[in-house]
Amino acid sequence: MASRKEIGQAICFARKKLGYTQKVVSEKSGVNKSTISEIENGRFTGSFDLFEKVLNCVGLQFEVTPKKHELPNWYEIESLFKEDDIRY
Repeated sequence: MASRKEIGQAICFARKKLGYTQKVVSEKSGVNKSTISEIENGRFTGSFDLFEKVLNCVGLQFEVTPKKHELPNWYEIESLFKEDDIRY
């Protein structure tokens, strides 16, 4: 699942692709313009209902998928566990 920041970026991109301003999305969705700004900047922690209204307005929808567990690149493992090379 995407992070709040990624969701916000997708909403912003879709909004701009439609030629909408945040004000237009606010008027069409009934969601306050400052809330739309918070959503697009990845800072919104409010209700799913508001997200859904904004997503509908710009032609997007949430999709729930199983969580992906990503392992680090094999060559990065050593550096993740390496002690700092500070000498006293």
